[in-house]
Amino acid sequence: MDKEKPGLSGVDNIQRTIAFSNSNTNLRTFPSRDPRVGTAPADSFSADHNNKNADDTAKNIDITEHLLSLEQVCTKYSVQVNAARPQDSFGLGNAQAAKLLVENGPNTLTPPKRKSALQKYIICLTSLFNLMLIASGILVYIVLAIDYKDNKANVYMGAILIGVAFLNAVIEWYQERKSENTLAALLQMIPPKTHVIRERKLESVQSADVVVGDVLFLRMGDKVPADCYVFAATDLKVDNSSLTGESEPQEREPGNTMRNPFEATNLAFNGTLAVSGSAYAIVVRTGDGTVLGQIAGLTAGEEKAESPMSHEIARFVRIIASVALLTAVVFFATGMGLYNDFAFSINFAIGTFVAFVPEGLPATVTMLLTIAAKRMAAENVLVKDLQGVETLGAITCLATDKTGTLTRNQMMVTNLWTNGTMYAATRAHNDIGESISSGNITGVREILLTSTLCCSVKFDRSDVPIDKRQLLGDATESGLVRFAFSRLTGDFDEVQAQHTKVFEIPFNSANKWMLSVHKLTHDNGPLTLMMKGAPERVLRLCSTILYQDRIIPLTDAHRAEYEEMYQYMASQGHRVLAFAQLQLDGSAYPENFTFDKKRANYPETGYTFVGLASLEDPPKHGVREAIGRCRSAGIQVIMVTGDHPLTAEAIGRKINLMVGETRDGVAARTGQNVNDIGEDEYDAVVIHGESIADMSDADWDLVFRKPEVIFARTSPKNKLEIVTRAQALGHICGVTGDGVNDSPALKKADLGIAMNESGSDVSKEAASMILLDDNFATIVKGIEEGRLIFANLKKSIRYTVTHSIPEVIPQILYIIVPLPPMITSIMILVIDLGFEVLAALTYAWEPPESSNGLMKLPPRKPVTMRSIAMLRARALRHPPPPIDPHTGQPIKPSRISRALAAVKAPFTRVWWQDRLERPEGEILVDGELLSWSYLEAGVLSTISLIVVFFVVLNHHGISPRQARLMAKDTSQNYFNKDSPDYTYNGRIFTGDQQFYALNEARTGIMFSIYIMQVFNLFICKARFRLPFGKFMFRNVRTFYGFGAGLVLLLIVTYIPPLNTVFNSSYKSIPLYWLIAVGFGCLLLAYATGRMLVLRKSKPIQWNQTIDGLHMHPTIWSMRQRTKSIDVVV
Repeated sequence: MDKEKPGLSGVDNIQRTIAFSNSNTNLRTFPSRDPRVGTAPADSFSADHNNKNADDTAKNIDITEHLLSLEQVCTKYSVQVNAARPQDSFGLGNAQAAKLLVENGPNTLTPPKRKSALQKYIICLTSLFNLMLIASGILVYIVLAIDYKDNKANVYMGAILIGVAFLNAVIEWYQERKSENTLAALLQMIPPKTHVIRERKLESVQSADVVVGDVLFLRMGDKVPADCYVFAATDLKVDNSSLTGESEPQEREPGNTMRNPFEATNLAFNGTLAVSGSAYAIVVRTGDGTVLGQIAGLTAGEEKAESPMSHEIARFVRIIASVALLTAVVFFATGMGLYNDFAFSINFAIGTFVAFVPEGLPATVTMLLTIAAKRMAAENVLVKDLQGVETLGAITCLATDKTGTLTRNQMMVTNLWTNGTMYAATRAHNDIGESISSGNITGVREILLTSTLCCSVKFDRSDVPIDKRQLLGDATESGLVRFAFSRLTGDFDEVQAQHTKVFEIPFNSANKWMLSVHKLTHDNGPLTLMMKGAPERVLRLCSTILYQDRIIPLTDAHRAEYEEMYQYMASQGHRVLAFAQLQLDGSAYPENFTFDKKRANYPETGYTFVGLASLEDPPKHGVREAIGRCRSAGIQVIMVTGDHPLTAEAIGRKINLMVGETRDGVAARTGQNVNDIGEDEYDAVVIHGESIADMSDADWDLVFRKPEVIFARTSPKNKLEIVTRAQALGHICGVTGDGVNDSPALKKADLGIAMNESGSDVSKEAASMILLDDNFATIVKGIEEGRLIFANLKKSIRYTVTHSIPEVIPQILYIIVPLPPMITSIMILVIDLGFEVLAALTYAWEPPESSNGLMKLPPRKPVTMRSIAMLRARALRHPPPPIDPHTGQPIKPSRISRALAAVKAPFTRVWWQDRLERPEGEILVDGELLSWSYLEAGVLSTISLIVVFFVVLNHHGISPRQARLMAKDTSQNYFNKDSPDYTYNGRIFTGDQQFYALNEARTGIMFSIYIMQVFNLFICKARFRLPFGKFMFRNVRTFYGFGAGLVLLLIVTYIPPLNTVFNSSYKSIPLYWLIAVGFGCLLLAYATGRMLVLRKSKPIQWNQTIDGLHMHPTIWSMRQRTKSIDVVV
């Protein structure tokens, strides 16, 4: 219906397809393979480009009925229809329909294959972390079976270890299950009701009960429930965008000359929407046999990428597991060598193992992600995969749709040119023209009447005010109707009723215009012909023009003025329509005249040109500043759209996606030849989708080096290619999509983001995240939340891992020095699963250190020249698996082969190269974190607990030297209730005294670790700032966390029955806890000095400021525009 045309100097170059040379490192342009690019209407672009994509898809689609005649289809499906009077068709018999339903099954799409709840739980249970805990618990019971008397207390420890593993799995499984149930509530695989004709009766049935051969009655607003063969239609148009990516509604009518099913005019597909007209059709495919079902099945070919956090957590667990196992084996061997006691040595090894493993970490990570996911749900972001919470914060490249995501998907009139005057329909800061003071202005009224009468838009209801109604029809026409009813004087419904339509020629891709005749009286007769459509087509049919309140002959001067106004409108990225009228002579066309489309007994030329109207799909509120914040955060935002390159660039410049000059823009500004412009002279590129297939690896490298990239005239297939190429350069790629054909890209991306309101069910299944409000600004909120959860996860792990060294060192001293057993395995579990988990969970609510700090940092894994080189070097070290010639898929090695390769890997040079390679960017668990946790805070905490331990023992008269001698005497087994008396310097220590002194010292150790970790809890909050200030206390849950931990410790300590289980003492004196407080202050002072040193040696690398970003809210630029539309004159 419309055409987009360049109008500013230098813009012609934008229309040329940007392509690249393999031999030249400079981007260059060459003419498009379609010579109409830049001059043909928008429809021709989408048709040509999407037809190519449809050809590829059609090869895999099993449907041929569009090539058959109506009689052949009726014979094939044993159905009776009446082509002349389709409402009188017999259709199928009820018994026949019931039989077919039993034979073929319901008309539903088979849900994707899912693992059972039990299988998913087993997967969660068999993670490496949980397997380590289960193995430890089993070993405890093996030791218990060998020597029950000396290991009686370990009954509890074994049960707790195994129980923790099962609990970790339950938490993870439950959260995944909850997300799946939420998604299932959103998905509606097919519409619930549809109209069919059976035994000459029109009835409404469940869409699941539709069978092949059924005669469907489709009307405007209906969702097509199955693939069907159209044999009668009245102006039927369907929206195929979810299947083919075509943005314009497609006409459907009987008869067909195309072999490609996607181009066939007599087929309507399951899941598409009837946007205008009505039709009768025969069902030829149902359920999984439909095109929608077949495409949905193909999405299983794309493997889901592992999230960055999943990879890093798995890597951290492997490191911890390896260190813990190696340490346990070494000290088991040491114990056997020193004492030759298996039970003692295995107990010691298990204690060391348990001390190294942060048992509460999996539950802590899962809960932190769950809490973050709930916060994101409140921001209209549904997270299907918990790991996707953090992945959103890690993305470096975001490929986003335009329509409905960046823009409102609601066309709005911006300018009118009529009667020789330019009018501004809105009051935005860059609009030109006079304001429209009244709907009765000459020319304006004619455009308003044509928009009202010459249209196919319908209202969903008529019993509510017009502004409360939903419009059913084409988006462009809907925009004109909205503008008309806001400006016309009088009752809008009465205008349509008074000037009834007597004849109509609907818009089609051949004419590019719509024509209608109405009962609108004038001086020469009762009928008026109205037309709107593509400007150049409408102007061609006109011989006069409405100009300065007169109808005068159309001259070259008028055409030049028209061209100037048209170029201005098109250069803004607006959709432009032309309007014309003809007052029919009453003598030739009386009120009862019968118009006939086939005989063309209506005037075909000689119209009066009324004017032009431009419309735009305006950006959503908040989009401009949202994209600005993304770019300020170092994220490359790429627009992938099916629109014309000129429209795409115009929108991109309005929303901060493109602020720099393109190569063509630089050439136009400097007067140079385009090929003479160097790579470093421009920052923006607009790539035409047709050139993607011809781009080399070097071309893609050049494109992604540019900070501002738009892909125009693309298909969903192009989107998958863009994602794959971005990932090949190391980008963590997020993708938005809503159509069925977007599903492979959504599944391939590191984070697929589906739309809830406009998205197909298949795309929601393939995505990891769903935007409930279809708004790009919501994604930015998610990015900030993802960055915050990564920062908080890192703080939580930093805090949690710190207590490992204070638990491991006493185990080592116990066997090496030796010393009395300072800490037992059950005490370690109290620490790890008690107050440590409670305190670590509070980081889930930790606010950022500054309001905008997180979004000013670069992505944690930025793509740089060094990172690309490292990625490609690693790819060369790891050649891809061979390809199966029959399936075209990589051949996966067997489990035995993978296991053997894993065993051999540490003995290869490639394995060590991968391990020793310094990663680019920031990882979850890095050297700085491990240094603080193990070597700095961990060692200081260990010193604190050793001091407390010996001070408490000394209070009971046992000096450090004496304690060592007692522990060294293995023949007596001191420090138990039944131990023999020990005499030192004339003082006798009974078994009870030894036992209670040791337990009181152990209690001091638990409180020492707790107090040091409270200081550490606050220290770990500070990542960029000194550990002082109000920000340290903004999270009130921090106090709840360590307060609950203190209550737990007091219960374990001061309830005597629990002393036996947890090796504690109710006689513990709080005075000795002050020692740990002193060490905590020392730790705080050390952390402050450390931060000052790091600020000098490793200053924070903030993102550079991007010149030209407009960060004022979009809502302000649209405020006057919205107000102007609400005014009724």
